[in-house]
Amino acid sequence: MAKKKRGGPAGPRPFWSGTLAFGLVSLPVGLFPAHRSKPVSLHMVDEKGTRLARRYVCSKDGKPLEWDQLIRGYPVEKDRFVTVTDKELDALAPEKSQEIDLKRFVPVEELDPMRFERAYFLTPEKGATKAYRLLARAMETTGRAGVATFVMRGKEYLVALLSQGGILRAETLRFEDELRTPADVGLGDPGSPATAAVKRFQSVLKPLRAEHLDEAALEDRESQRLIKLARRKLKAGDDVLGKKRKRGARKTGSGASSSPPDLLETLKRSLKEGLEPQEPAPGKKSASKKTASKKTARKKTARGKTAGKEAALSEESREALYRRAQARDLPGRSRMSKQELVDALSE
Repeated sequence: MAKKKRGGPAGPRPFWSGTLAFGLVSLPVGLFPAHRSKPVSLHMVDEKGTRLARRYVCSKDGKPLEWDQLIRGYPVEKDRFVTVTDKELDALAPEKSQEIDLKRFVPVEELDPMRFERAYFLTPEKGATKAYRLLARAMETTGRAGVATFVMRGKEYLVALLSQGGILRAETLRFEDELRTPADVGLGDPGSPATAAVKRFQSVLKPLRAEHLDEAALEDRESQRLIKLARRKLKAGDDVLGKKRKRGARKTGSGASSSPPDLLETLKRSLKEGLEPQEPAPGKKSASKKTASKKTARKKTARGKTAGKEAALSEESREALYRRAQARDLPGRSRMSKQELVDALSE
């Protein structure tokens, strides 16, 4: 009789794993982005539907440059630069570490939301669920947030650790020189308005008061309108470029379309059941079907391989793409934008 596999909530794997350390406590955790990429992405194409690549050209003679001809320069005055090489930038990178070094706990209200840059969920690794729960509860009941540093993909980040509903979240923080003050934009002392005038404004606000935030108001309506426009034109066959692809390529073995699991629900279930998030099992195919269709699949995907690779790379952050470029020793990688890294890695 076949053994039953241990069941658990299906979910993605963390893109970063390490240890949350403070005092004598060492808690293994994983890190997941709390944001999804935008649902709509427009690409620049030619009249045949071929994706266009961006190139650098000399501003004086218009001559296009190759990657190995590009030089990164730090401006010291107009048209004068100090050059910095990839090796010099790599030497300046912080020492690799898999530790989130928790420095201190501060009152949550001390953290200005203006400093928050990007959010990540922290998940407990195997055997750390109990300690994770205790830390989250302690932070939430005391109204404290952790301030920590850690290295991710060659860059050191300052982060705030927050607890909400038993879930730990890391918010990367903007540094002091990245923030403007009210005085920087010409805002002086606001003064104290008259009490009677304040009461009049309160009466104006009263009809618009709500006890809860309506999440429907947070929908990206502009993207929805753009998606509807594209689908309507596709259905009518208007302004459609490129070859039509066969459907069903991203379905599971049972024939049902696979949809990405909800990360927060996965985390909540894993905490409840004391399990770590696991990779969803892919749909199975028989060996005979795989063998029979192997050569055909190669031919069908040959042309779309590059486009598919570009699409997959476009989902990654610039830091992840830079690491790929670093591993392949691509020249000029440190001065490439995200799209340029995608183009170079796709070749």
